[in-house]
Amino acid sequence: MEFEGTQGSRGTHDGRPRADQVPRPAGPPPMPAAPPAVPGSAPEAPAGASPVHAGAPTPSAGAPTPSAGAPTPSAGAPTPSVGAPTPSAGAPTPSAGVSLADWLRTPRPAAGPGVWRYGHVPRPDQEPAETPLRSVLSGAVISFLACVLLWSLLRNGYIPYWSVPLKLFTPDDWWHPLGGGPQAGTGGVLALAVYELVLFSGVFYGLGRFGRWPYAWRRLTEERGRAAQVLLAAVAGLVTVALVRGGWIPVKGVVYALLPYERGTPTAAYANQEMVETADLFVTVAAALPFVWFALRRTGGSAATAAPRTPAADPGAPDPADWPELRAAGLAEAADRLAAEGAAGRMNDVDHTRIRAAWDTARGGPDRQAAFVQDVHARGAAAFLHPSGARQLPGRSAAHDLRLRQVRLGTVADVARNPYPRRGTGLAVDPAVLGTSMLVVGPSGSGKTTRLLRPVVESLALQALAGQAAVVAVGPAGAPLGPDDAYDVVIRVGDPNSPHDLDLYGGTGDPDQAAALLADVLADDTTDPRRAATALAQLLGPFHAVHGRFPSIPELRELLDGAPAPRQALRTALERAGHPSLVRELDARERQDGAAGDPATALADRVALLDRPAFAGFFDTTGHGRPFTMRALEHPVRVRIDLPETGHAEASRLLARLVLAQFLARAVTRTDRARFACLVLDDAAHTLTAGTVRGLQRLRSANAGVVLGLRSLDDVPEHLRTPLFGAVGCRVALAGVTTWDGKRFAETWGTEWVEARDVTSRTVLADEPLTRVMHTLRKLVTGRAVTTDAVTVREVERERWSASDLAHAVPPGHAVLSLTHVRGEHTPPLLVDLRG
Repeated sequence: MEFEGTQGSRGTHDGRPRADQVPRPAGPPPMPAAPPAVPGSAPEAPAGASPVHAGAPTPSAGAPTPSAGAPTPSAGAPTPSVGAPTPSAGAPTPSAGVSLADWLRTPRPAAGPGVWRYGHVPRPDQEPAETPLRSVLSGAVISFLACVLLWSLLRNGYIPYWSVPLKLFTPDDWWHPLGGGPQAGTGGVLALAVYELVLFSGVFYGLGRFGRWPYAWRRLTEERGRAAQVLLAAVAGLVTVALVRGGWIPVKGVVYALLPYERGTPTAAYANQEMVETADLFVTVAAALPFVWFALRRTGGSAATAAPRTPAADPGAPDPADWPELRAAGLAEAADRLAAEGAAGRMNDVDHTRIRAAWDTARGGPDRQAAFVQDVHARGAAAFLHPSGARQLPGRSAAHDLRLRQVRLGTVADVARNPYPRRGTGLAVDPAVLGTSMLVVGPSGSGKTTRLLRPVVESLALQALAGQAAVVAVGPAGAPLGPDDAYDVVIRVGDPNSPHDLDLYGGTGDPDQAAALLADVLADDTTDPRRAATALAQLLGPFHAVHGRFPSIPELRELLDGAPAPRQALRTALERAGHPSLVRELDARERQDGAAGDPATALADRVALLDRPAFAGFFDTTGHGRPFTMRALEHPVRVRIDLPETGHAEASRLLARLVLAQFLARAVTRTDRARFACLVLDDAAHTLTAGTVRGLQRLRSANAGVVLGLRSLDDVPEHLRTPLFGAVGCRVALAGVTTWDGKRFAETWGTEWVEARDVTSRTVLADEPLTRVMHTLRKLVTGRAVTTDAVTVREVERERWSASDLAHAVPPGHAVLSLTHVRGEHTPPLLVDLRG
């Protein structure tokens, strides 16, 4: 039984299926000596597991069985060991200490395109209005001075009758007559001390709340930094201790009233003095301790800039780590087995995503469900393995959330240019965003490959291990797109030790389709693609009819050059086989040789770039090699193609154009579009044609996308730049782009209405003599004339990001990008820190 192609790969060529054409990993997955002890490690292979069909469930009586003609791995191809443990770095993310259960329980609220939803907390649409710090501090200082003044008046008796409420509710014998103080030896002493403390607390609390002292403290320490917090706490602590020891803050009176004084003994005076000094020390320490805590306390961000806390999961929702979807379907035993695997740390995020994808496919019928349960019971977390047998990538360079198929690229900068709801949030991409295709423009060293393309390739490779995606990464040899162990197929063009070859004709058996594909690749700016396709079809059709295959690079070059011997041999074979129509095609080609506008010569010159000794063992069409074709996109395959940039720059560009054309042609003709297919071109210079730009627009409905990396838009023909920006939905301008490139982005992102404030200064002319004298003195002191400001507020239309801003205002390690969802939702251009 197969679940969305995760159990094996068929041949990737049109001809007879061969075992050596099955995409296999570039090398066997590494096997540790013992299972890792960290959460998310892989389990050991179950005893009795079959060594051939990696992860395939044992067919039940009613389950479909593989066809007899299905290819099987050859002896030389590395076959995965079922259940073999592979390195896994914990369940959810590269950071250690996060269990699979915690990763699953973390909320992922709904959000717009490009928002990193793992633990995301939505922000308000509008920025809360904050009072300027100067006004906040002024209000706090004024309220503090008012508090000091009011308490001084109360303490010195300038406000009469403030103690009347106390005397009304206490015995009269506690007080001296005629409004006197408390009687010694009665409760009046303690009552008065407590009453003063309560009264002071009320005045302090009321005016402190009116002056917003806690808010002023928080704003000052947050905006001025840690040093200001410590200094302010020290000053406030010293002032408070001095006021307490001086009696301005009535704390000592309460403590003194509670002391057990000795009376009637010779040493009573000394004992009482020692007791008072001890009490003073206690009060001093108690008054200073809060400010020590204030100095050491870590403060968070302000209300506008604080990083939101991760929300707690809904207590009423079912636990996702307990596989509620299986329990709802009545498969409690399978759910218990998988939950136990996760609790024991033998399941990682790739395993969980892969098994969930298999269940989504299996829930359609009882036979599929029975096979699903059987494989889960037999293999546990290792069920439904990828054909390579890998359960994890060798290493991760970015944060991934496979539950939503997202990869985090950076953090939206907290600047005024960005919309307030997006500031400080994570920025991520997923197949729904990549399905509109992405254009990345940035000079060398701007982080185009390491900070953008590699995380995208890594995310798609993880999704391929879960059976949800197929990825083809193309770049120069040595590009940091991941190690060989992270791929199933590695093609090193020009390297004799390359384990795989590249099919020049994309695996098609139709001569007209092959001719149209090659014409779009080989035609330059001076060649008409339609005439080039006709010329190639006049040669490919007869050759395929005679030999049952397409010509190799040397044979195609000879036919295009018009060499008489190959054409005569081809004519003789056609006449012997009885193909008069193809003979007429060959005659038409011979009549056009040397005519004005004949594209054959230009096509032969382009083919000559590949007819070099370095490529002698590549592009084999005889069936003896292991050619890779885009037909493998039907399976969750991971492919990397290394191009020989050094010494063969033109040939590398031609091959990149060939791979792009083949991908565009195959992605839209796939029979199964449930799996996302993506092509990542690290350097797309001189690879775009009018046909490929039109092909980009058809990928949205085909569940496929292309990521194009460019150093400059000068590498794209002038007449294709505007259509290219219209064809892609995601546009990224890295730090360091030129103003010429920035102009294209600025035109694409358009304008917006903003509020502009114009301030006009006007000199004040005084009419009165005294006013003139005051203005003269003010000018002598300040050095400036007395002026008044007139403020005009109006709505103006301005570019979201101008070409100059993109070229000079984007900090290093940042990028300005806009994203579009396949449903049509889009984000405005955002300044993103790719280092966060």
